[in-house]
Amino acid sequence: MIELDGAVGEGGGQILRSALTLSMMTGQSFKIKNIRAGRQKPGLLRQHLTAVEAAAAICGASVEGAAVGSQSLRFIPGLVQGGDYRFAIGTAGSCTLVLQTILPALWFAKQASTVSVSGGTHNKAAPPADFLIRVWQPLLAKMGVQQDIALKRYGFYPAGGGEITASVKPVSALTPLYLSSRGTLQQIKAEALVAGVPGKVAQRELDQISLRIEGVAGEIRVLSNDQGPGNAVLIEVVHKHLSEIFTGFGEKGTSAEAVANQAASLAKIYLASRGAVGEYLADQLLLSMALAGEGSFTCTKASSHLLTNIGVIERFLPVKIKHEQGGQAVSVSITSV
Repeated sequence: MIELDGAVGEGGGQILRSALTLSMMTGQSFKIKNIRAGRQKPGLLRQHLTAVEAAAAICGASVEGAAVGSQSLRFIPGLVQGGDYRFAIGTAGSCTLVLQTILPALWFAKQASTVSVSGGTHNKAAPPADFLIRVWQPLLAKMGVQQDIALKRYGFYPAGGGEITASVKPVSALTPLYLSSRGTLQQIKAEALVAGVPGKVAQRELDQISLRIEGVAGEIRVLSNDQGPGNAVLIEVVHKHLSEIFTGFGEKGTSAEAVANQAASLAKIYLASRGAVGEYLADQLLLSMALAGEGSFTCTKASSHLLTNIGVIERFLPVKIKHEQGGQAVSVSITSV
């Protein structure tokens, strides 16, 4: 039984999600205390509970402590089973974080799977659906992962109501990935999403991004009112070897310019760095690369999420993960022990 402390490192839901994924895949049981101890509302929220319930359903796990607000959990996994699954968060909690928890286990199931998760698709502190589809998934495909993620309906905070689906075909092993360089810059484009929000808000966001970043191609996407109210702006930076997406989320009391600046500031940090991947992609790419047994990448920053994830992965898998600051990038390498 692996024992984990949720107060270690970034103190959020990262430890729990990674532990669930790795427990399903390795068959190792774990218990965790102080779940999300570093957050204003510690313990399991609906999206974390949905991730636990989804993981348990997929591998027939025995679970203790699976309740909203619980700060401790015991998880004893069974055998991962492919199949057709549907999970509803019931709030605007992140669909994408639930999917990223369970999909890696389904990559190695004996049969194909389809998964549908309903809840929030574009909300703070989580990658938007576009990120999974246009950034995360193409890199996984280079590693041999056969999955197709689709955004069926947008869901913004606080209403939620969105839906993301994924279909997965089994693979026997992953191909190691090496990303030392992002390659030549090919395009920078911005997309402003509005649902039940005036189109002039989206135009102001694109105008502000154009002031911050030269040569950006802008597009407004007006969604049906029943998918809102909601607003987000996405900046996609396309290089030869990968794409990155940086997001600003609209909320009541925040100006369109401030929302645009959220995304523009993140994009400029990335563009000024020599790291192949950004801060958030580094954290989300690490686990799949560790499952391949080896690999390496450079990133803009060794975030607390990345360092926390390293600690959890090394508890479950026979790998050693090193990170080293060098110039304008951090080098991360995974080797088998």
